[in-house]
Amino acid sequence: MNQALLDKIHGEQERQKDADFCVGDSVRVHTKVVEGEKERIQVYAGLVIDRSGRGLNERFTVRRISYGEGTERVFPLHSPRIDKITVERHGKVRRARLNYLRDRIGKAALAVKEKDTRGKGKKKGKK
Repeated sequence: MNQALLDKIHGEQERQKDADFCVGDSVRVHTKVVEGEKERIQVYAGLVIDRSGRGLNERFTVRRISYGEGTERVFPLHSPRIDKITVERHGKVRRARLNYLRDRIGKAALAVKEKDTRGKGKKKGKK
């Protein structure tokens, strides 16, 4: 009985659209911000450096460089405050967490190779 109630609550709270982004992707997170009685959409664009948790507790960390200073923000994936998440480009990384980017400055702080989505098949070259 108790588990059925929890499953019903989780089903209502979960984001129905699959979040098809991974660590290393550049994303734009559209969040709802309440100022007084008005509500507006604020965009936070950056690189996903961490994705952790599971179920309703899943969250991801976005890092960006603004005015030469690195800033990070942690977003709960299933939060009702998140309007939408758009992927600007897919990155190719070999790690689950990109904490090493915190020590880098300038362009090197965003140095993630772009994933090649065109060549999904045999490699050309020598046999």
